[in-house]
Amino acid sequence: MSTAWGKAGRFTAKALGIKLQDKDPYDEVTRGESVISNHTTSSFVEEPPHTAEFLRELVPSGKQLGDYAISLFPFTSWIGHYNLQWLAGDLVAGITIGAIVIPQGMAYAQLANLEPQFGLYSSFMGVLIYWFFATSKDITIGPVAVLSSLTGGVVANVMEDLPDIPPHFIASALSILAGAVVLFIGLIRCGWIVDIISLTALSAFMTGSALNIAIGQFPTLMGIKGFSTRDPAYLVFIHTLQGLPRTKLDAAMGLTALFMLYGIRSLCNFVARRWPQHQRVAFFLSTLRTVFVILLYTMISWLANKDLPRGTSKFKILFDVPRGFKNAAVPVLNKELASKLASYLPATVIVLLIEHIAIAKSFGRINNYTIDPSQEMVAIGVTNMLGPFLGGYAATGSFSRTAVKSKAGVRTPFAGVITAVVVLLAIYALPAVFYYVPNASLAAVIIHAVGDLITPPNTIYQFWLVSPLEVIIFFVGVFVTVFSSIENGIYCTVCLSFAVLLFRILKAQGRFLGRVKVHSVLGDHVIGDDPRKPVDEGYGTFVRGSSPDAPYRNIFLPITHADGSNPEIELDNPYPGIFIYRFSEGFNYPNASHTLEYMVRYIHKNTRRTTLSHFDRPGDRPWNDPGPSRRKLKAAAREGIDSNEIGVNMHLPTLKAIILDFSSVNNIDITSVQQLIDVRNQLDRYASPDVVDWHVACISNRWTKRALVSAGFGYPSANLPDGRIRRWKSIFSVAEIGGEQSAAATAEQEVNEKEYGPTLSARGRVAQQQQQRGGNSMDIESGSASDDTEAVGTLKATASGSKRISAGADAAARSRFGSTGNGGRTVAVHGINRPLFHVDLTSALQSAIANVEARAEFPATTSSIKGVEPVATQTPTPMSQSQENFKGGSTSESAGTGSRPLRSSLPPYELLDPRKED
Repeated sequence: MSTAWGKAGRFTAKALGIKLQDKDPYDEVTRGESVISNHTTSSFVEEPPHTAEFLRELVPSGKQLGDYAISLFPFTSWIGHYNLQWLAGDLVAGITIGAIVIPQGMAYAQLANLEPQFGLYSSFMGVLIYWFFATSKDITIGPVAVLSSLTGGVVANVMEDLPDIPPHFIASALSILAGAVVLFIGLIRCGWIVDIISLTALSAFMTGSALNIAIGQFPTLMGIKGFSTRDPAYLVFIHTLQGLPRTKLDAAMGLTALFMLYGIRSLCNFVARRWPQHQRVAFFLSTLRTVFVILLYTMISWLANKDLPRGTSKFKILFDVPRGFKNAAVPVLNKELASKLASYLPATVIVLLIEHIAIAKSFGRINNYTIDPSQEMVAIGVTNMLGPFLGGYAATGSFSRTAVKSKAGVRTPFAGVITAVVVLLAIYALPAVFYYVPNASLAAVIIHAVGDLITPPNTIYQFWLVSPLEVIIFFVGVFVTVFSSIENGIYCTVCLSFAVLLFRILKAQGRFLGRVKVHSVLGDHVIGDDPRKPVDEGYGTFVRGSSPDAPYRNIFLPITHADGSNPEIELDNPYPGIFIYRFSEGFNYPNASHTLEYMVRYIHKNTRRTTLSHFDRPGDRPWNDPGPSRRKLKAAAREGIDSNEIGVNMHLPTLKAIILDFSSVNNIDITSVQQLIDVRNQLDRYASPDVVDWHVACISNRWTKRALVSAGFGYPSANLPDGRIRRWKSIFSVAEIGGEQSAAATAEQEVNEKEYGPTLSARGRVAQQQQQRGGNSMDIESGSASDDTEAVGTLKATASGSKRISAGADAAARSRFGSTGNGGRTVAVHGINRPLFHVDLTSALQSAIANVEARAEFPATTSSIKGVEPVATQTPTPMSQSQENFKGGSTSESAGTGSRPLRSSLPPYELLDPRKED
């Protein structure tokens, strides 16, 4: 059946003119011949990912669907374990938050252009519903200053176009629409969307909004009237200053309340620092300062206004607050109202999300638990969709109340139910008390609450140390909010942050790397270089072996030292004509062109053409390369210099190989791959008649490998332009299979047996058997195995002195690497069918150097017959000095084919070049 489907697919592709990719052009290496060593356990051939795998990952399994359904109600994971100790902590926190949210809710309702009771309705529904869906125990959902101010602006603007609709209908409709959007985002589990909003944008938005709200409350605080407090903050501030002569008695109720709020907090903080044993008492006194101030000024207001006729007062107060849920009804949401609110939805949704998620994540890190942003969006969405049925308006997480709740010792999200009971009692039992609450005192509460949202100067200074550009964005966002509106401030900061990110991606410029040999120093000795130290004090890296380079390793740094490395360190050129290029900001369509253009410019500047261009006449030159001036031509003719060599630095090397470091690349796309193909063809023409070798290191994604392979990367070019057949030295990174079969584990067991007794584990017995069989070590890469086994043979420090690990341990360690017996346990780390994909830069550089030198060592044999007999097998040759320099820098063993007939290690390039067109 599969054969029939394959034939049908090939027929369809042929009919549609689709050129199917040929069989893996490097597949000949998998015919049962190991290109690494005949002592490896197996030859690993990497299979490319398939579309079916991608689709299977998208389709959820039955278990995943069940987990998704359970995750919608997180309370099921802890409600069964609820106990009295948890209840005690929740009671304290719930009652505390209930006492705070009542005055704050009424105050924030005035910000939203609504009557005070609507703030209580929102407070009740927020805390009552949230605990069903909560993944945070600390968050308190309810009215907040910024969202209330935004809602008030929307209500005022919509009422200008629809004056017949009551304000609370508009606020409820906005809450339902925004809640539906947030709920949808949460249900499809796209909570990561909030991550596109930077901390700079969030801080600027919160600071600007706090200034906007505080300035807007000063007229109420002072009792000044005669202008709109919905104007931009700078106009409100100017009008407030102009209206100071019209200040009324409200200022006495507002200013003194504001000073008292700050005074109580300062006093409690001082007590907590001065007498730490009373810290918890001071905390609760500071927390309840809002309740105390409101009750105090409500009593003062009652004393001042109790004898006046109902509906009159000496200063502005709340007057009648309905008892119970008088506005509970099905919300009004028609097409006309929805169309008017549509333009305000983005800003409302952003405010709903960023403040809540940011607060939840912050307190989750503080209290050592993890929140689910998607589930938090479900909680916000459900709350804002159900709240309007009782008269509530948009609500989200409150920073101030969340901080108090966390410090009060909350244990579970069930504390929200206790808060809801307190608010419910207030709705039914305290409306008579609310009659005398002064508006100026509520304004003081708002100003005091939003003051904590302003970013302090020290935080701005820390921002400057991290990223000065983002500090500019911060101030731009604050100024736009103050001089325009909160919505414009949100859009401005988000857009500027995104523009900076996009600019960084578009103008990303990679780095060319140079090599330097380093070692690690602890105190006054080199790690791994002291024979008096035990084997396991190489700190997971290197120990002394037979080679003096054992404790050293190669690292690769930008040749410009742009990473801040010491400029006095001279970086070695990896090899003449070989370049290592590291991408800095990924490799996708926005930055592919820019980063590759920089790479090509650098290579052209530091190399010369393999074959110089010859132009017999000036008219043969291209317009963009007119050549040297006539004066230079005459001077060259007098000196006997070829005119085509003028301006060419003949001391520069020719281009031989390019190593791409994909450590910062996760995914690539069609555009970036096509750009890479074009650059490869351009540089092939530049290096003609040679072909540039392209090595890629540190690829972390199978789909990226598939994309590169489809473009002809990952394996050598099949044919040289002149038809010569070239031998290829495949160098692979191999590793030892770990666990009890590893050489290090066997050596350790041998040492333990000598130190602690003759008891032998199965691992030790296997090692002894291998020793008795006389297994010999076979180096994988010119002594790399010897280095490791010698490292195992260093001194082992004990309490009584120093003992050398036995020869049995040494033999056991040697037997692990390519033993001719049954002990061979080394395998390739990456697929042998992709010889130009490397695990790290060191192995990539080793491969590049080995094959560049192989071209000079084995001159090509030209032939007009495609299947010409390859050159006779060569005996192993000593490793070149340049290769020796890199031997000590690899953290894994690199296996070459220099000791095997090349016919068995790689095909003689009889396959078609995937880069050639038919």
